[in-house]
This record gives sequence, structure tokens and C-alpha cells, in this order.
Amino acid sequence: MGYQNVKFPENTLFLVTGGAGFIGSNLCEAILKLGYKVRCLDDLSTGKQANVDLFISDPNYEFIKGDVKDLETCMKACEGVDYVMHQAAWGSVPRSIAMPLFYCANNIMGTLNMMESARQKGVKKFVYASSSSVYGDEPNLPKKEGREGNLLSPYALTKRATEEWGKQYTRHYGLDTYGLRYFNVFGRRQDPNGAYAAVIPKFIKMLLNGEVPTINGDGRQSRDFTYIENVIEGNLKACLAGKEAAGQAYNIAYGGREYLLDIYYGLTKALGVDVEPNFGPDRAGDIKHSNADISKAKELLGYDPDWSFDRGIKAAIEWYKENL
Repeated sequence: MGYQNVKFPENTLFLVTGGAGFIGSNLCEAILKLGYKVRCLDDLSTGKQANVDLFISDPNYEFIKGDVKDLETCMKACEGVDYVMHQAAWGSVPRSIAMPLFYCANNIMGTLNMMESARQKGVKKFVYASSSSVYGDEPNLPKKEGREGNLLSPYALTKRATEEWGKQYTRHYGLDTYGLRYFNVFGRRQDPNGAYAAVIPKFIKMLLNGEVPTINGDGRQSRDFTYIENVIEGNLKACLAGKEAAGQAYNIAYGGREYLLDIYYGLTKALGVDVEPNFGPDRAGDIKHSNADISKAKELLGYDPDWSFDRGIKAAIEWYKENL
């Protein structure tokens, strides 16, 4: 279980795009702790300089400030790289509805630039971030690969498109690609600020500051909240997966199901506060329920997550108490 025992050849070099972001910086940290080299590519549009400064003194860490929308930058970043973990993308369903052209350029063309660069530079494996949003309005639970519905946002469309490009690059160009459909990732270094902040860090920060959080909708929506350690495991295990597993997408989650209201009251209890939430309108493009079937990732990637929601939320609360 976990990823602490994964092994790569000595001097293996990983490229993490979006490596100054929440998930990317945690991937960089894990790779360094395992003793390997990591190159971070980030334009700092949503990533943070502070997440670069954490590692910049480590001789095994290299930072390139650059944009995945620029093919030349992607080519340079892939030079000498063994494995790519492509996380660079803009998130947020509501923001994608407001900015469809930018999301197409950044998330789709940016990914295509990275795949082409990885192919030309002889990268062994290309692991990229997809999303549970690709399931759209498909009503059945748990969500299972191959059973997708109508897409509900431009963001979801960008992720579905990158999966299709991943298939093409494996089929026609010999690049082993592995799409990871993340389900509501949370944990240390996730940004609690801004209109598009993820719900768990936002709630924690507001409750610690004595503010009243707003829940979109009735709070009865459910999600497969997934602690960051499980996502790190998924990425590293995908880098070690066989060719028969390439050109496909995989659910990366814990396989649980938590209701937003339960999470909210669990946080108030853990933080020792008694605050009733406000309720706002449903967010456009959001799905009501999400829960992952992770059997395909277990079978083909050897993915075996050991961080439950309860274990992860305790660790996240402690981190935010110390770092906010």
C-alpha cells in the first residue's frame, strides 16, 4: 500500500508540469523524498512561488518558469526526462463557463504541446491529470470508466478531449499515456483563497477566522473526497504501469462517499466552533453525486490507496492550523 516502496533507476528525472500548484508541488516533494530528480514547469498563473521556494535549494530540483501553451518551452522542459506528470491546467467549473476560449487553449492545446514534446524527446511514460467531471450527467454510482454521460462544463470538455488525445498518442505515436481522473482532491497546500477555492480548505480557513461559510445548494451533494497522498500514489504507480495499461483513463480516488453537510459539521466539531452555514444557489455545471469505482486502477496500475477520508481530513486540519 502507498508509494514509499516504489523503485525507479538511479538518476531518474521526472517533469512535473504545474509543479508550483497544490497537486504538483506535492508530487515534486514526494519525488525528492524518494531520492529522484524533478524538474518543475509552471507559469505561476495559479501556482505559487512559495511552492517553488520550498525545494529550490535541493540540488535534485530544477524550476522552469514557462507556459505549456508555448511548444518551444515544452520541448525544452522535456529534454532528458524519463517520466512526465502533467498537472498544468486551470481548474474550476464556473470559471471555465466564463472563459471557454482560455480553457481550450490552456487545458487542451497545453496538454497537446506536452504530449508532442514528450513524444519527440523520447519520454518513457506520460501521466496526466484528468477529472471526475468527465462523467457529466451519467447518474449511476459508483462512477465507472467507459460509462460517461453528457458533459456539463467547458472544463469537463477539456479533460475529455485530453483523454482522447492521450489515446491517439498511444495508438499512433507510441507514447504510453495514462489519464488519471481525480475525484475532489484535498490536503496540504491547497489554496483556501479566492472565488474558486476548493470547499474543504475554504471552510477550514473561514471557520478558523470566525467567518460563516456558504454552502452552494442544500449541502446534500456527495463527493469522493480524496486525500493528496492517494493521488501521489496514483501518479507514481502509473509511471510503473505496463504498456497494456497505456492509452486509457483511470479513476483515482479512495472509493468513499461524503456528504457536504456532514463534512461541514465534522469540521466545526474538529475545530471547536459552533457556526451554522449559509446556503447559496447551486453552482452551474456541478454534478450532484460523485463516487468512484477504483477497481480498474487497482488491477492495471497496482493502485491501492491507504488514506481514508477520516485519516486525510485530520491531517489536513492539522496542516491548516499550523500554516494559515
